[in-house]
This record gives sequence, structure tokens and C-alpha cells, in this order.
Amino acid sequence: MTRDEIMALVRTVPDFPAPGILFRDLTTLITHPAGFSSCIGQMAHCVPGGIGAIAGVEARGFIFGAALAVHLGLGFIPVRKAGKLPVPTIGTDYALEYGAARIEIDPTLLALGQSVLLVDDLIATGGTALAAAHLLREAGAVCDTALFVIDLPDLGGMAKLAEQGVEGKALLKFAGH
Repeated sequence: MTRDEIMALVRTVPDFPAPGILFRDLTTLITHPAGFSSCIGQMAHCVPGGIGAIAGVEARGFIFGAALAVHLGLGFIPVRKAGKLPVPTIGTDYALEYGAARIEIDPTLLALGQSVLLVDDLIATGGTALAAAHLLREAGAVCDTALFVIDLPDLGGMAKLAEQGVEGKALLKFAGH
């Protein structure tokens, strides 16, 4: 499938979660077998060499990150919402487009100096991706690339990643927010 065909599988829901927001719903893509498979295959072509693991952000980053890890034969590192891991964690609070949140990781899952690709479904303002990259780096990993299915370039998240030394890549771009 082409990127335009994949893009057509993403449903836009107006006024969710607030008036004026155009929510990009990827459930219509992940329920389409050929579309989802093509999306993961095309994402795999964006992965730089030398990556040792994929880290995915809860929740939709788990879907795309885990599928990409399996496709590439790599391990998967879950970046979880606070309080979800049963072992000692490191965590950070961060700002969302619509509020605030906290994410955590189990630092023992990462080897010192391991190159980790950060994966999430969508980048908007960049808050979640920046927090996840910070955590991975705090645990001793090298996280200098992030990959998303969708970029909302009008919200500036990719530029914020670049300012922190993380190259952001996205399969699709949607104008607006």
C-alpha cells in the first residue's frame, strides 16, 4: 500500500477530546490487516542501523512499537504509565497537549549504551516523546531517533525533539491538530 492509502485508513474524529480538535484515530488502521502490515513494513524502512531495541509508549506506542520490534527481530521496552510496573522504576512527569501525566520504565531492561529507537503512534507537542527519550537516556541507553506513524507538524513536536538531539521521523503528516 502507498502512504496515501495508509493515510486514508486513519479516521479523523472532530471535536475530540475537546471542541476544535481533530483527533487522528488509528484504530481504523490497525484493524485493517493489509494497512497495518504495510504501515509496519514502511516504518521498518525508516529504522536506522545499529538499533538494539524498540521502546514504545503506552498505549498505542505499544501496538506499533511491539509490531515493529517483532518485524525487525528486536526486543521491546515498554514505557508505561505511572504505577503499572511491578518492579522499581525511574519516572518523569511531563506536559501533554491536554494536561499532565507521568511515565516510567524499568531501567534494568536496558544495557548501558544500548541504542534504542523510540516509537509512538503520533507526535503532537512532543511532551510524551521528550519525556520518554529522557527516561531512556537516564537509564543509560542511547536514544537519538524517534519514529511515529503520524506527525502533526503544526504543533511543533518534531522541532522540540531536534532541540534535544533526537531525530524525529514520521510515516504520515496531518495538518492541524
